[in-house]
Amino acid sequence: MAGILSVSRTNLAQRRQKLRRQRQLKILQAIWRTLAVTGFAAVLFWGAIQPMWVLKDSGQIVIKSGGQVLTQKDIYSLLGLSSPQSLWRVQPALIADSLRKQPNIAQATVSRRLLPPGLIIEIQERIPVAIAQITEDQTVTSCVLNPAFTGKSAEVKSCLQNSSTANKQNELGLLDASGVWMPLSGYISISPKSKLPRLIVIGAIAQYQPFWRQLYEAISSSSLQVTEINFQDPTNLILKTQLGNVHLGSPSSRLTEQIQALVQMRRLPNEVNPGNIDYIDLKNPAIPLVQMNQKKSGLVIKKSDLLNKTPIR
Repeated sequence: MAGILSVSRTNLAQRRQKLRRQRQLKILQAIWRTLAVTGFAAVLFWGAIQPMWVLKDSGQIVIKSGGQVLTQKDIYSLLGLSSPQSLWRVQPALIADSLRKQPNIAQATVSRRLLPPGLIIEIQERIPVAIAQITEDQTVTSCVLNPAFTGKSAEVKSCLQNSSTANKQNELGLLDASGVWMPLSGYISISPKSKLPRLIVIGAIAQYQPFWRQLYEAISSSSLQVTEINFQDPTNLILKTQLGNVHLGSPSSRLTEQIQALVQMRRLPNEVNPGNIDYIDLKNPAIPLVQMNQKKSGLVIKKSDLLNKTPIR
């Protein structure tokens, strides 16, 4: 029994000593990890405050965009960055948010670049495709459709000087291909030298926005020249084209079919004097009709030409 007790006490002493060493090792490891993390943080802090991590000029900012409207200088002016400034004080998320609030910008991302120090900014521009008016204004329409009109913002300002909508900024704006409305004044202030679209859209945006994308895609993908789209009458959408005025009726899912039917009528001026056409009726694209102007045409109305409408085959 004495031998067994002696062995047990020896084992217990060895276990205590082993546990004591393990605790000491853990303490040393914890101290080492703390020193390593502190040292690494100190090195990072020291590196961060070095002069090399400072934005000194616009040359350290890389801007990636289509460059269709906004110039590099235009984008720099929107950043609101003062220099010199520590790269670590710059907040990319806030800069991206401020850029996305601009009427000319649809999407923006901003990120830091460590080597070499700088910023990378990716811009997706919002390209205007039409001038939007709430009400019809012949002053603006005739000015914009003038052959001498080049679309520069300064010319638009001149057009609006004698217009009834000149001081109504909420009635005059720009539309992009997806139907997003942009205030004309805000767009001009950012891109004063950019050219504006020649297409004019008339009517309340809430009225035509559900149909805008479909209509614009159909027109832009065709060879049809459209100068004005009038949505003022909800029962009759009117286009001004090189063939004359076109009545489409209430906007519907048949807009693409109607535009295709109109494209097929591009030879109409070879058969009928455009000056004698009052309007083209495409409410039913399967049976397009031409409404002739009796006073201008001097045509003899036959019984088969009821309501003075001639079907186009």
